[in-house]
Amino acid sequence: MLSAGLPRGAVPKLERPGPLRDRVYEALLELITTRALQPGQHLVESELAGHLGVSRQPVREALQRLNTEGWVDLRPAQGAFVHEPTEEEADQLLTVRTLLEAEAARLAAAHADDAGIEALREVLEQGLRAVAADDVDTAVALNARFHAKIMELAGNAVLAELAARVDRRVRWYYTPVARQRGQRSWDEHRELIAAIADRDEQRATRLMREHTEHTRRSYHALRRS
Repeated sequence: MLSAGLPRGAVPKLERPGPLRDRVYEALLELITTRALQPGQHLVESELAGHLGVSRQPVREALQRLNTEGWVDLRPAQGAFVHEPTEEEADQLLTVRTLLEAEAARLAAAHADDAGIEALREVLEQGLRAVAADDVDTAVALNARFHAKIMELAGNAVLAELAARVDRRVRWYYTPVARQRGQRSWDEHRELIAAIADRDEQRATRLMREHTEHTRRSYHALRRS
């Protein structure tokens, strides 16, 4: 086990050629987002480089970029650490997420076609299977896919762009509560699909607002427990 907290072989080595710096950045960001690298965890350049099969330079550059974006804290004389979000940070982001997602649900109810609704139902079935198998990582990924699909069905490019900017942080906050939310979260997804299929914009808006609020409350409850 590396002191970086990743079992050997858990992350595939990066292929060359290509924009290696960007690919190292994406690999580290994914590990942070999924909490394979935990908040507060010390990030050792040499060990991360060895794990990814690259030199230390692209790792250093990626960590600097992650620091600029608020995913990593660089502490003088101590090194790099995964950022530990405050409750205020989480609350602000999840509040913005509620606004974006509620509007997306309304627009999806207005514009979604039958194929789009069927795509939501397919993700729902996959999500229910993941929950039944206690496969949290897959459930989190499918949850993100479900919400991304609603955003796509909304048909508003500006809204989708704004949502994409907060998507990974939403996943970051959602992962710790995914098991706790479990079946109930996907039951709420089913209700959302029904509202969208019925073209009920008001109900879809309300259900999405309640759905995202449940996640926000669950996150704060977990932090305070």
